[in-house]
Amino acid sequence: MSTGRTFAVGDIHGCATALETMLATLKLRTQDRLIVLGDAIDRGPDSRGVLRQLLELRDQCLLVTILGNHEQMLLDVIDGRMPRQNWLGFGGAQTLDSYGQQSSLAAVAKEHVAFIRTWGDYHEEGDHFYAHGNYREFLPLAVQPWQLLRWQSLHERTPGPHQSGQVAVLGHTANRQGDVLDLGHLICIDTCCHGGGWLTTLEAASGRIWQTNDRGEMRCDSRP
Repeated sequence: MSTGRTFAVGDIHGCATALETMLATLKLRTQDRLIVLGDAIDRGPDSRGVLRQLLELRDQCLLVTILGNHEQMLLDVIDGRMPRQNWLGFGGAQTLDSYGQQSSLAAVAKEHVAFIRTWGDYHEEGDHFYAHGNYREFLPLAVQPWQLLRWQSLHERTPGPHQSGQVAVLGHTANRQGDVLDLGHLICIDTCCHGGGWLTTLEAASGRIWQTNDRGEMRCDSRP
């Protein structure tokens, strides 16, 4: 019996074409796991299309979705914990536009909101753990502050190895040159797709990397 592969994909940020190109490249099977590191929405042109693809993936593979700060902002606006205008200025306007010109918050599909509410804080698997933003190295994952997991950039603080000995796979801190940050104990795969960069996917077991963009282009590294 063949075992599945595990992939992690960095911040998609509404880049539906890049995601579609990536999925066509990976050819996911039912036993494969795809871990979405958060910030699937906002800033890019088609957050609606991204969420539609992710919903469809639940029937095609083992999908794990992690809540990023942009999904958190959307939920906070819907639940009355954040002014709408604050979210719009951080890419929410592009998300609303993907549901139709001059859309209101009510236009965001209820199915999409309910889906986002199911997303988790982190995921552990084998020698790796996966989160959106950052972590405290001396705290077990189960008690990490959610604000830090969602919001803290690696520019603010670059943590050391986690106490678990697992390698951290993160997004959130964008590298506009399209380069993956690999510190050995920490790998960051946000490569700024929405800003003209690349959407990066990492296969943790092999270290192999695939990158696609919203022009439908693809490139991968030479590791087997």
